[in-house]
Amino acid sequence: MKIYRINMATLTVGAEEVPAEWQGLGGRALSSAIVAKEVEPLCHPLGPNNKLVLAPGLLSATTSANSGRLSVGAKSPLTGGIKESNAGGSAAQKLTRLGIKAVIIEGKPQGDAFYSIHIDSQGVTIAEEKDLLGKGNYEVIRSVSEKYGDKVGVLSIGQAGEYRMMAANISVKDPDGNIRSAGRGGMGAVMGSKRVKYISIDDSNTSGPEIADPEKFRAAAKAFAKALTEHPVTGQGLPQYGTDVLINILNEAGGLPTQNFRRGNFFGADKISGETMYDTIVARKGKPTHNCHAGCVIRCSQVYNDKDGNYITSGFEYETIWGFGAGCLIDDLDVIAQADRICDDIGLDSIEAAVTVGVAMEGGVLPFGDGQGMLNLLAEVKKGSYLGRILGNGAAFTGKALGVTRVPVVKGQGIPAYDPRVVKGQGLTYATSPMGADHTAGYAVTANILKVGGYVDPHGKQGQAELSRNLQIATAAVDSTGLCLFVAFAVLDIPAAFDAIVDMINAHYGLSLTGDDVSELGKAVLRTERAFNQAAGFTNKDDRLPEFFKEECPPHNTTWDFTDEEIDEVYNF
Repeated sequence: MKIYRINMATLTVGAEEVPAEWQGLGGRALSSAIVAKEVEPLCHPLGPNNKLVLAPGLLSATTSANSGRLSVGAKSPLTGGIKESNAGGSAAQKLTRLGIKAVIIEGKPQGDAFYSIHIDSQGVTIAEEKDLLGKGNYEVIRSVSEKYGDKVGVLSIGQAGEYRMMAANISVKDPDGNIRSAGRGGMGAVMGSKRVKYISIDDSNTSGPEIADPEKFRAAAKAFAKALTEHPVTGQGLPQYGTDVLINILNEAGGLPTQNFRRGNFFGADKISGETMYDTIVARKGKPTHNCHAGCVIRCSQVYNDKDGNYITSGFEYETIWGFGAGCLIDDLDVIAQADRICDDIGLDSIEAAVTVGVAMEGGVLPFGDGQGMLNLLAEVKKGSYLGRILGNGAAFTGKALGVTRVPVVKGQGIPAYDPRVVKGQGLTYATSPMGADHTAGYAVTANILKVGGYVDPHGKQGQAELSRNLQIATAAVDSTGLCLFVAFAVLDIPAAFDAIVDMINAHYGLSLTGDDVSELGKAVLRTERAFNQAAGFTNKDDRLPEFFKEECPPHNTTWDFTDEEIDEVYNF
């Protein structure tokens, strides 16, 4: 395995041996280690001293189910701290098949030119890019696929990334040529600051990684896949209804944030629910279940068509549907799907965009419930107008521009999809994660709402700090393997699933790790990330929710009532 270092200031490429300290790392553990070691914490995120890191996971390109995730790391322009943004698609597996442990993009070119980067078995080529500037991600992926073949991997930025908007994401081509996103934290802005329009990856004539003990690996991979298909969430709920199955569940629990977090249930929930979406997709001959990367057995994605059977979007996720739906009082799935497509095309994090539109509605830019007005605002982002540039820089920036005080962010990043007053373990994750408000950083919805891995009363405080802490540790470890976070549902309930992950890592690399070793990896990742943020100027005071969460949240009228000391207990490990 090797590391490619691409210097955009000199337009040169170097191949390096993997240092001993990084040999046992992958995914988030590796991207965060590189950022922590090589990026000055006080640097400007869009300046020459930031670095963009692409890191496949430890199990990438193996026969392990659900092992196709890519970690993208940098100092975040949105939060000002360290960031790992995680994406499906085909890029991670292709990089691993090429023998690449990580790609580090550093420096900043002189002048206004943009470039493309092509990676194949012969190495890395940098070329000036003119034809695709100003184009959306769908056209970039189509054009690059025509140039290099349908199976080429693509990472690209849309107009939002070219404008270096803080909510810009990096789009990743999936096996069907559609779009997955390294969504959160502004990684598209960092790629735009390096003046890279797209990265293409051709893994032709390569094979999978060498496995130290193939027989042991096959047995562990089989046991792991069995656990995923047998668990009711990963084997039944997610494959049929996708993540949008959570709309009705959270609405019934009173934790579906509605009208910019004013209450916890939405009158139009059923119209945008996973059940309704499933029926709509089937009626329009879309795909109700679909995988975002090769080897996925959960298949929680889908392809959503319009009334005439034409493709609109895929990977239509709960958080996006919640944000543009309940968050903005819009109950039309077709309008929300159009918003999702626009975000994919221009390269804008759909969670941050949805929270931002809610803040814009709060500020009187348009009324709550105005679906066409929402689409018009996203069109402003695409154009790069003054209003569009405000919105494209996220909810916190927009709130300041509009003088709005009800701005649901932590560390500058929009809070997604679960009201922290009602799902309190999730609230602690939002408050304390080094990533800013991020539901995936420690998904306490498992025990708070779904009763997976036990049950912790979502309205009470008891047990929440431990729950969030343990899930953040476990998530950091899972993100380092390249496994999809949704494997956690099976892992939390089926001990054999966790054992299988440890066994696969050991069989792959000829190691003898224990479950405790994997847990220690997660702790080490969090310590590294937190140390970077502290060096960047963060303190415990940044681990807090906005003050308006002290208001009661109907229908349960619960409040955010944790003391500072109780919040600080989360990182007591």
